Amino acid sequence: MSELRQRSARTPGGDGVVRHGKLKRGAAWKTLLAIVASGLAVVLVSGASVAAIAAWQLQSNIETVTIDFDEQGPPPAIGAFEGGFNILLVGSDTREGQGDAFGKDPGSELNDVNMLLHVAQDQKSAVLVSIPRDMVVPLPRCEDGGPATGLPINESFSYGGLACTVETVQNLTGLPIQFAGLITFNGVIAMSDAVGGVEVCITEPILDPYTGLNLPTAGSHTLQGWNALAFLRSRHGVGDGSDLGRISSQQVFLSSLVRKIKSDDTLTDFSKLYGIAQAATQNITLSDNFARLDTLVSIALVLKNIPLENIAMVQYPSRTGGTGIYLGKVQPITSTATALFDAIKADVPIGLDANAVGANGGSQLDPNAPAPDPAASPDPSATPDPSATPEDPGPAAQLIPGLKGQTAAQYTCSVAN
Repeated sequence: MSELRQRSARTPGGDGVVRHGKLKRGAAWKTLLAIVASGLAVVLVSGASVAAIAAWQLQSNIETVTIDFDEQGPPPAIGAFEGGFNILLVGSDTREGQGDAFGKDPGSELNDVNMLLHVAQDQKSAVLVSIPRDMVVPLPRCEDGGPATGLPINESFSYGGLACTVETVQNLTGLPIQFAGLITFNGVIAMSDAVGGVEVCITEPILDPYTGLNLPTAGSHTLQGWNALAFLRSRHGVGDGSDLGRISSQQVFLSSLVRKIKSDDTLTDFSKLYGIAQAATQNITLSDNFARLDTLVSIALVLKNIPLENIAMVQYPSRTGGTGIYLGKVQPITSTATALFDAIKADVPIGLDANAVGANGGSQLDPNAPAPDPAASPDPSATPDPSATPEDPGPAAQLIPGLKGQTAAQYTCSVAN
């Protein structure tokens, strides 16, 4: 693989300074880039004159990083994106550029959140793979001379910034990445406020002094601002206290967020969507080929049309309790990972059942979830229209034994530690 390189700048009107490795405004919580998709899509197709002003304002917000991808994503016209694509969403625990709210210690330059989104060629399904931050993988040497050896994946950002993490994930999964992005701690706060909060379910009270999360009662809680950030960061408060448990808890949040973003209450509210898009673009860093508004809108329109039950959110197959270089870290489960990525490369949808929910006890199905809408399922007693041409449903979903995760349609609850 050719070496990936990067630099960052403000778009438009960057200062032209080449910066390597550490990005000034990089950080975590990838999760919420889904907000950008629906927000920008509706903002830019809601009216020509308003959209022109909105587009200029949003474009001027975005900070970019140039990455020489091996495979570039095409710059489509609005609404014309064809085929599949892969997006890497990365976050760092850096405090740089975040103000004093997270402490004066600048912190490390680690990619603590890594999510790879794959959309199938027929655009009927998608899978979001969460890669545990402590999973030991081969790291490429990257631009700044990182070691070509086994280290936790969250060290790749410190050796060569977003480009190094892109190369690491490409090598790990065998999937070419066309687009990449990061989002800040402040971005989580701003966007959770803009969307009006995200409702999450918990099985018992959760108290995590490490992140400041305090949810004193079981049941549903609407989280925004600091509480949303604390929930997404909480490891000690959920599941078995490991990063694998936290991933399941993050999927609880993300599935609820996706359902809210795709709801009519959000998609038909121009002011809410524009507020979400403003909050997002002010707090993200995107690869420059991803930062074009027409590209964002085209991708948004694809994501908007994928049914919730066809969006799988899975954990990279892995486990704790290993020895040697895996002692105290996370070890990949190679056979299950191979099955997962073989299915993704073949564009076979990933099927998940009730047994898939809850890696390391981080979540469980919500017993009080709303009943399915009967209007969403065909009436078995109805007489089919002989003149109707059934839509191609695409390939059947594949169940992979041992794979953990959930769909965006499944209502789940975080399990307290």
